[in-house]
Amino acid sequence: MMCGVCGCGKVEVQVGSTNGHRHDEHQHTPHQTDDTRRLVQIEQDILSENAGYAVANRELFEQQALLALNLVSSPGSGKTSLLTATITRLSGQVPLAVIEGDQQTSRDAERIRAAGATALQINTGKGCHLDAHMIGHAMQQFTNLQGGLLFIENVGNLVCPAGFYLGEAHRVVILSVTEGDDKPLKYPDIFHHSDLLLINKIDLLPYVEFDLNACIDYARRINPDIEVIQLSARTGEGMESWVDWVNQRRQQRLQQRISALQAEAIRLESLL
Repeated sequence: MMCGVCGCGKVEVQVGSTNGHRHDEHQHTPHQTDDTRRLVQIEQDILSENAGYAVANRELFEQQALLALNLVSSPGSGKTSLLTATITRLSGQVPLAVIEGDQQTSRDAERIRAAGATALQINTGKGCHLDAHMIGHAMQQFTNLQGGLLFIENVGNLVCPAGFYLGEAHRVVILSVTEGDDKPLKYPDIFHHSDLLLINKIDLLPYVEFDLNACIDYARRINPDIEVIQLSARTGEGMESWVDWVNQRRQQRLQQRISALQAEAIRLESLL
């Protein structure tokens, strides 16, 4: 079950700085009824509403030829360190922005800005994930991202984000070797709905009990098509493979937009 019954309570979303705009239009219904049918209906309503916002986000991203990547993981996997290392390699090459999701503080957004990228913080309060409405609201704050990259760093959680499509082109799940190698089996939904698995902190493999081959095998049992990149944001090992993956997907997004505009031009010419 999704956040309709997970005990999130009411979510107060804060977009931007700690003194920024607040709204509480998006609410989750707390776990407060024993009527299972009602809980199921609540969940369906939440997901249906989210899907509508996600479609609008997707259309916006496509119109801007903007590659949006949804980064998901458990807390402590190294998402923010990975992002800062990625920004360092891409800074000045393409328009780039980051949406940071955390329950509290703007610490991660500050780290992203220090690395040289535009960042917008979303604080979800008791909420355990970002949703499409939050992303659409945050996008109103950005300008000049045409043909660029948008990284969405979701709230650290391997459960609830699995059910909430944000309109992104790809979902990337990050797993560090300091976590269990059986995470794909324990949290299958997030791996099933991800296009890429980044196994981070491989520089620590000699010091931890983590079966790399078993982890990859487990992930591909859940999702045979998932791609895997092994890297260390700290040492830089494997980072070029990750950056190449991002650049290739961005080029694909640009080509898709070019093809769509060419098709529209042909349609309009037929009306002359």
